[in-house]
Amino acid sequence: MRDVQNERDHRNLPIDKVGIRGIRYPITVLDRHHKEQPTVAEVDMAVGLPKEFRGTHMSRFVEILNQYRWRIHTAKIAEILKKIMEKLPSHSAFIRMRFPYFIEKAAPVSKEKSLMSYQVELVATLFENGRKDTVLTVEVPVMTLCPCSKEISEKGAHNQRALVKISVRMKKLVWIEELIETAESCASAELFSLLKREDEKYITERAYDNPVFVEDLVREIFLKLKDDERITWFRIEAESLESIHNHNAFAIMETNREP
Repeated sequence: MRDVQNERDHRNLPIDKVGIRGIRYPITVLDRHHKEQPTVAEVDMAVGLPKEFRGTHMSRFVEILNQYRWRIHTAKIAEILKKIMEKLPSHSAFIRMRFPYFIEKAAPVSKEKSLMSYQVELVATLFENGRKDTVLTVEVPVMTLCPCSKEISEKGAHNQRALVKISVRMKKLVWIEELIETAESCASAELFSLLKREDEKYITERAYDNPVFVEDLVREIFLKLKDDERITWFRIEAESLESIHNHNAFAIMETNREP
C-alpha cells in the first residue's frame, strides 16, 4: 500500500511537535514509602518532524505504549523515548504523562487516616544529539489565610484554598512526596481528605496563627528549594482562589541554578 505519510514534502518546513494527545493508559510511578504506585495517566506523545517528511505514523505511538503495557514505569521514560526515535523518523521525541498520585495522611488530632490525591505531570524530551530534558510538576492544594484581613478585622480573617505548582529539573531523584511536603509546610495549613471536629478546630486555628500572602508562599518555597543540589531549575506558582474577591491572586518565581 502507498505510504502517503512517508512521502517527501517540498515545503521544507520542519514541525516542532506532531503526535497523539489525551490517550489514557495505566502506568506505575515511583513511591517513596511503597516503592511503586499504580495509577492511570493521560498521555501525550510526539516527535519533531524533519522538513522532508510529509507526516508521521500516529499508530506507532500506540504500538509503543502497547509494547510496555502494564510495565509503563516513570523510571523507563528514557527507554520509551528512545524507542520512539527508533520507530519514527524525527529529530526529537516527546512524552507527557499527567496522573493522580495518592498519599495516605493522618489527620492532625484524631489521627484518622485517609488518601489525599495530588496532580502530577512528567514531561520528557529526547533530542537526536542524545540530550534529555525532564520536568516534573506537582500540584498541591493548600490553605492560605490573609495577613491583611487578620490585621484589620476584629473577628476572624478570610481564608481560602490555594493551589501551588512546583516544577523541577533535577540531576538526582527528588521524590514527589518531598515537593508536596515543601509546599504544604509553607502554607497557612495543609489540606486533608478526612477531618473530625477536633481536626477542623486545629486546622482553623493553625491557619489563623500562620497567615500568608501568595507572595509569602512562593518566597518560602523558593528558600527551601534554592540550596537543593539535586535540582538544576525550578518554577513555583501559587494561585489563591479568593473567597471574598471576584478574582484570584497569583505569584510566580523561577530560577536556573546551572551556569
